[in-house]
Amino acid sequence: MADDSKPVYLRLREIIAASILDGAFGDGDMLPSVRAFAAAQGANPLTVAKAYQSFQDDGLVLVKRGVGMFVADGATRRLREMERERFMETVWPPVAAQIRRLGLRLDELDKAPV
Repeated sequence: MADDSKPVYLRLREIIAASILDGAFGDGDMLPSVRAFAAAQGANPLTVAKAYQSFQDDGLVLVKRGVGMFVADGATRRLREMERERFMETVWPPVAAQIRRLGLRLDELDKAPV
C-alpha cells in the first residue's frame, strides 16, 4: 500500500522498518548498503541515505565506519513499540470508525481475507 503523498525517504523507511519487523533483519544484522538498497528500490542513493539517517537519529541503526550499517541491539523491540503507537494513534481510529459505521462484528473481521 504505497502512499504517494509521503516523501520518498519516508516510504523507503517504511520498507526498511517492515523488513526489520518481519524478521528479514534482526538486531545486530547488517543492512544493505545505501547503493545496494537504492538500486533494489530504484531510488536515489541520497534519498536512501536520508532514510537510513532517520533510523540512526532514532538509535535504531548503528554505523560501523568502513564496515556498514547494522540494526542496533533492541531496535526490533523499540521499532515495534513505535509502530504500534503510530498505528493506534493514526491508523486505527479511522478504521475503527469505519467498522462501527458498517456494523461489522469481530467474527466477520476474523474471517476476512488478509
